[in-house]
Amino acid sequence: MTLTQLEIFSLVADLRGFTLAAHRLGISQSAVSHAMKSLEQELGVELLRRHQSQVELSDIGAQLLLRARAMLGLANTLRQEAADARGMKRGTLRIGSFGPTSSIKLLPTILRHYRELHPGIEVHIDEGPDRQVIQWLEERRIDIGFVVLPEERFDTFALIEDQMVALLPAGHALTQRSELSLKDLCKDPFVLTEAGSAELVSRLFNAARLSPNIRYRCSQLLSTLDTVSRGDAITVVAESSLPLTGDSRYLSKPLSPAVQRQVGLAVLDQRQCSPAALAFIQLATQLDYC
Repeated sequence: MTLTQLEIFSLVADLRGFTLAAHRLGISQSAVSHAMKSLEQELGVELLRRHQSQVELSDIGAQLLLRARAMLGLANTLRQEAADARGMKRGTLRIGSFGPTSSIKLLPTILRHYRELHPGIEVHIDEGPDRQVIQWLEERRIDIGFVVLPEERFDTFALIEDQMVALLPAGHALTQRSELSLKDLCKDPFVLTEAGSAELVSRLFNAARLSPNIRYRCSQLLSTLDTVSRGDAITVVAESSLPLTGDSRYLSKPLSPAVQRQVGLAVLDQRQCSPAALAFIQLATQLDYC
């Protein structure tokens, strides 16, 4: 068993296909097929079920994929530590990001400074809803993830704190109020944004024993803003996720009582972090995002 075989196995599982994995790796499809066949023969189990258009993991394949990613992560840490001894001239860092707060307001600032300090580190960024970032961390697909705190299952590092606000269409009757309670937001149609604070918003209403009238679910904040702007619904979002330029088609109002949101970085185990990941965390926690 080789690390190359495990890397190919992980990529085939991610992309659900031999051809896509071969294209990504820059090798032939037959080389990918041979690597997978050799790995399965060595282990004595079927890792992948082949179909006409794609492949899927077998039950044991899904279990061993987690082990393979853990081994690849440790191997990457070894490479990073060796690179660290040489001044971190080479390495790879995989980051998971969600929504405008992390992808637009935090990550660009961190990366600008990080690349100046460590130009040889290749940074890969995957974007998805906050729930997916959590899943990527648990499956070891990424080294670091932006998360809404607290997240007790990980080692975490706080970066910024903002507040949750109600978002209303311009001209809505509630815009005359200086602040709004969660109860005020339960009558109108409600749009829930899946990326960024969906879990937090759901917990807020559940804790208050209230049920918003959810009519829409949007995977991206831009779709949510458009839904509110058209007057189709109201919502609750994080203040830092809103565009800096603003938009006359909607208005934000603070909640009463105020609800704070904290965003930070998470890793599966700080003790197993590569030098590149530790350097990213150290830099991110020192920067001023105001």
